[in-house]
Amino acid sequence: MPISPRPRQTALTKARLVDQLRERIGFPRQDASALVEGLLDLMKEALEAGESVKVSGFGNFVVRAKRARRGRNPHTGEAITLPGRRVLTFKASRLFREALQKPETR
Repeated sequence: MPISPRPRQTALTKARLVDQLRERIGFPRQDASALVEGLLDLMKEALEAGESVKVSGFGNFVVRAKRARRGRNPHTGEAITLPGRRVLTFKASRLFREALQKPETR
């Protein structure tokens, strides 16, 4: 049986995170906003410093270094060297992957 496509959903924004914290935990808006901002700042600082961020039951965020490589300008066909860079990767935990495979209950 093919999986039917889901209707397009909106993204979970910082504002929606703050609202969800207010509803679920009862935090005042200012406290919920400070909590979300603080958590994201801590994660960003750790990743910028080269640390990985592991959230149990959710997944791992890791910064990986990519080497410089040869590329080609698609317009001119000229060979160019693309510089090395750092990329952020995310790998979902086994528990999270399994939860994503459960049938929807609506």
